[in-house]
Amino acid sequence: MHLTVLSRSNAIYTTRRIVEAARARGHSTRVLDPLDVQMGLGGDAPALYWRRRRFPATDVVVPRVGLSIHQYGLAVVNQLELLGVPTLNGAWGIAASRNKMRSLQLLAASGVRVPRTVMASDPSRLKEMVRVVGGVPVLVKLLAVNEKSGVMICESLQSLEAALEAILGLGQNIVVQQYLRGAKGRDLRVLVVGGEVVAAMRRSPPIGRFARNLRRGARFEPVELPATYARTAVDAARVLRLEVCAVDMLDVKGVPRVFEVNSSPSIREAEVACGVDAAGRIVERAVALAEARGRAASPRRPLRGRAVRAQG
Repeated sequence: MHLTVLSRSNAIYTTRRIVEAARARGHSTRVLDPLDVQMGLGGDAPALYWRRRRFPATDVVVPRVGLSIHQYGLAVVNQLELLGVPTLNGAWGIAASRNKMRSLQLLAASGVRVPRTVMASDPSRLKEMVRVVGGVPVLVKLLAVNEKSGVMICESLQSLEAALEAILGLGQNIVVQQYLRGAKGRDLRVLVVGGEVVAAMRRSPPIGRFARNLRRGARFEPVELPATYARTAVDAARVLRLEVCAVDMLDVKGVPRVFEVNSSPSIREAEVACGVDAAGRIVERAVALAEARGRAASPRRPLRGRAVRAQG
């Protein structure tokens, strides 16, 4: 089995661990930078190239599309899907998860509970917005998919007004969302792979900071996830059609409410805090998808050759 990881660098922790896990299981693996991939349309079939040569043959692709190259990376994943290549997270799911309001709309419409949320376009209606979500403090999120620092906490109406005026003045749309004061122990991250919970963690930001990962100082500790919470995380992944994702949720009076789903999560936190082989689970799911696609493919139209070898 050959596995390709789309990633800017094989030095990134998650990318490196996926490569290690695949090779430990006897699979050949390569890492390709999405920006080195070229796409062509308008001929007999969609074309795909890597550094102006024929795209290397592969059985399955694991996209690790970063926010900084979201649009181009998404186009590469789309092209792979057009060619019939199995991808562990498709373009639809990645795009839906990156659009914060759209993902919440999809989740709510499918019965997955989400925090009270409003979308802001006019800072003049601040008081009404705050009242709708239950008062301050609130989360303020940029809707731009390529914004790396797009989340902040506003503890007062004055700080919210200042934040909105600055952000909306730049032409950015935002989401204002319920947040719980003193939410220690209520902020959970759940890693889901192939419709199963792989790891569950409680997150505690440093005092005075709102951090979502280890590099920014957040502390993670493993938790036993109640069945209701596990079902909610799995349902969120299913609704957004994601094979691999991190589901972020709050415990609101004993009820899980999903406030974000990350389609390209770091697995460092799960492996370090929970001691699980998250990379191995990802590889095993990728292999299972490739094998299932291979069984379903017509013998006269072998997947491997048609899917990834563009005409040069």
